[in-house]
Amino acid sequence: MARKAKAKIKLKSNRGATKRFKVTGTGKVRFRRANRNHINTKRSAKQVRQARRNGVMCDSDAKLVHRMLPYD
Repeated sequence: MARKAKAKIKLKSNRGATKRFKVTGTGKVRFRRANRNHINTKRSAKQVRQARRNGVMCDSDAKLVHRMLPYD
């Protein structure tokens, strides 16, 4: 009788990381900048405008995020 191959355990993605980070096609990690929801009147227009853009994570931090998101 042929023996059934044991199924490998699937890795779980970190649920908090899936909601916060997006991996691009080239493997870079994008994230939403902090401090932009409310009480922006005290900030300069330049700060508010720059916070609108998503940030790109540095390589050392992106490595950790890739470990949290094994299938992205």
